[in-house]
Amino acid sequence: MASRRLFALRPACLPSLPLPSARFRRGRADQHRGLAASAAAVVKGSNKKKKEPATVVSPDHLKKRTRSGAKFDRALYRRYADPVRDHVPVMLGEVLDAFRSLRLRSFVDCTLGAAGHSAAIVEAHPELELYVGMDMDASIHDQARTRIEKLLAVDSRGSKLKAYTHVRNFKYIKSVLGGVDENLLDVGVNGILMDLGISSMQVDDSTRGFSVQGDGPLDMRMNPQASLTAEEILNSWPAAEVGKVLREYGEESNWQFIQNQIVEARAQGGLHTTDELVHLVRRASSNSGGRQGWIKTATRVFQALRIAVNDELQTLEQALYACFDCLSSGGRLAVISFHSLEDRIVKQTFLDIIEMSDLEDDDSERPSVESMPEIETKDDEPWSKNRVQGKQGIILTKRPITATTEEEIMNRRVSGDGHRPQTIGPIYSLLHCTEFHMLDRMASRI
Repeated sequence: MASRRLFALRPACLPSLPLPSARFRRGRADQHRGLAASAAAVVKGSNKKKKEPATVVSPDHLKKRTRSGAKFDRALYRRYADPVRDHVPVMLGEVLDAFRSLRLRSFVDCTLGAAGHSAAIVEAHPELELYVGMDMDASIHDQARTRIEKLLAVDSRGSKLKAYTHVRNFKYIKSVLGGVDENLLDVGVNGILMDLGISSMQVDDSTRGFSVQGDGPLDMRMNPQASLTAEEILNSWPAAEVGKVLREYGEESNWQFIQNQIVEARAQGGLHTTDELVHLVRRASSNSGGRQGWIKTATRVFQALRIAVNDELQTLEQALYACFDCLSSGGRLAVISFHSLEDRIVKQTFLDIIEMSDLEDDDSERPSVESMPEIETKDDEPWSKNRVQGKQGIILTKRPITATTEEEIMNRRVSGDGHRPQTIGPIYSLLHCTEFHMLDRMASRI
């Protein structure tokens, strides 16, 4: 049986939450993608240095989508679905395709979730010798660890495959890998996967406070050991800071009015439950087109608070650089994200990683992914379209690929009001907003 270790390490509390840097605050330029879920991949180079959610997807929007072209395999998704909650892993076929051409001796899943992606990768790569799984949520980690242990118990590789799981945020990937093997950072790992956003398990648990449906505490901590909660932001932060959170992290046009309503609520005892916040947003959105109008607004408000509580955008940028540094020669990084803020950060950080540009943080001077020259796509990887080569690596998906229509239908969540199914928004990780980016590291390493 393969050996494994569990390191009960938890990230420190988040003392401050800086807003995203200027290069990531570009208004609603990406509105046509909605609050998109994106997946990105990159190949590492030789230098060791280094909209709101749409309820109905319009035909014009779909024309702008870049599909992977892979045939949808429903049986594959069902095989690796969460055995308890029946939630299928996001873009599983595309993830397997992304690593299929690699000789994957070492792999890191930075966001274990229900371990669907991990289980599929472990079974698809018999050459795998080292597996590392990470999740900052201890309860989710423990469930995923149990699933991995069951898989390894019947695995024919025995002790050849060493597996480790850790309760850590993915920005600490270097320290985690260093704890596994002090020489591992020098050699690097072959593949890394990051599946951003919250998991369905967190959304479904009303006590976590992530969902606009179901009453619960205003918590929203992905790491339950962290100190900052959404309740503290709403009731204690200066009004101007609350407004910035709504504007920058939720891209909410009505942010100022909602900010004022939150301040008024403080005089009446404050906001302490998700139901209270939803009702406040509903009253503040009375002229926003009925139920769908206020649900969209509530979704953006919940997203904004969740990002602030968990310092998601700053953490993401740091983690992308750290993950790239941990790749071996020719290693590959894949990222799945779920809204336009993450999408922009992934795209721009990938570009910075492969080019190592010395430009200042000035949007007028900084090149965009779309402006970069393309290289030919490999015949054995037709899903990788419009590659962009830089000094340190190759962006494999200049235009991120998106989930198939069949997967969107399979993974769509519905409202619980007894009426016709309605898509709720990015806090449910809806696949109609999903994209996939990839990055490879160059094949030589000093």
